[in-house]
Amino acid sequence: MKLFKLCVASLLLVSMAYAVPLNSSGRACIPAEVLQVISVDYRSLKDSPTALALKTQLMPDNIKQLEAALKGIGIDPDKDVDTLTFASFHSGKQGVRGVGIASGPFDMKAVRKKMKLQHYVPKKYPTGGTTDVYPMEGGLYMSFLDDSTLLFGEPTALHHALDVRDGTELSLDTNGNMADMMTNVDSASVWSILDQEGTQNMMRSALGDASKIGDYETLKKKLLGSRYTMNFSSGVNFDATVVTDDSVTAGTLTSMVKAYLLYKKATAAAGEKVVMDNTSADSDGSNVQIHFKSDDKQFQALMHTDLFNALSR
Repeated sequence: MKLFKLCVASLLLVSMAYAVPLNSSGRACIPAEVLQVISVDYRSLKDSPTALALKTQLMPDNIKQLEAALKGIGIDPDKDVDTLTFASFHSGKQGVRGVGIASGPFDMKAVRKKMKLQHYVPKKYPTGGTTDVYPMEGGLYMSFLDDSTLLFGEPTALHHALDVRDGTELSLDTNGNMADMMTNVDSASVWSILDQEGTQNMMRSALGDASKIGDYETLKKKLLGSRYTMNFSSGVNFDATVVTDDSVTAGTLTSMVKAYLLYKKATAAAGEKVVMDNTSADSDGSNVQIHFKSDDKQFQALMHTDLFNALSR
């Protein structure tokens, strides 16, 4: 149940229309030190009541902040944004930072006009350079990557991302593991990739006491990363893949997940059993695959249980 909650809280939204990968302008700004990327297709959000309910209940603070900043410059995420992507990464001594990338058919003339009326004066980055960086609400800054792509974040993060784009810092494409995982999921409407350390911590939390069995501390060193997709095109479908070092590790981790599911089925309350009964785990080579499926009615009922509310805080 914890694994499902962690993934839902990260992924958040819905898929009912075709999706396009993160465009080249946005991808070029993601640093090699990326920890997680979350991407959401906003075009189909309104088509699913379940997805709207999930968005309302589980919207992460970073996505809320990005949406508020967009509204502040005259962009309505529900109407003007095709995709919104959030990337977190290490930024040297500054620690973990994050940027948002919004793409869509923006009315750039109207956006610039509103920014001018609000006295948002751009500054050049780097000093004497050619990139305009505009202040936004909430302490964020923004830059136009092209006519349909905006990059925004706090100054340190934004500058780091622009340095990556300009080639003075290494990009995502030099991080083979994360780049490969993105290729496997970025055609989905909702997707996320998580780095090695994040995956290790997530699986420990998801397995709970079961992680103490079978020497998880040794096993976790062979977990390389994870990727997730979620869609509501026919009920609720969630798919996660944990990438491991070899087939033996994948088989061992799969056995641990299955044992955890069996234990929870025997001890869970009714609300939890909905999740356990509809969750499966298997291994495919060096990958562990976890799948959850339910109908809209089951899922919406689950969202109103005390268990779900407690886990989704």
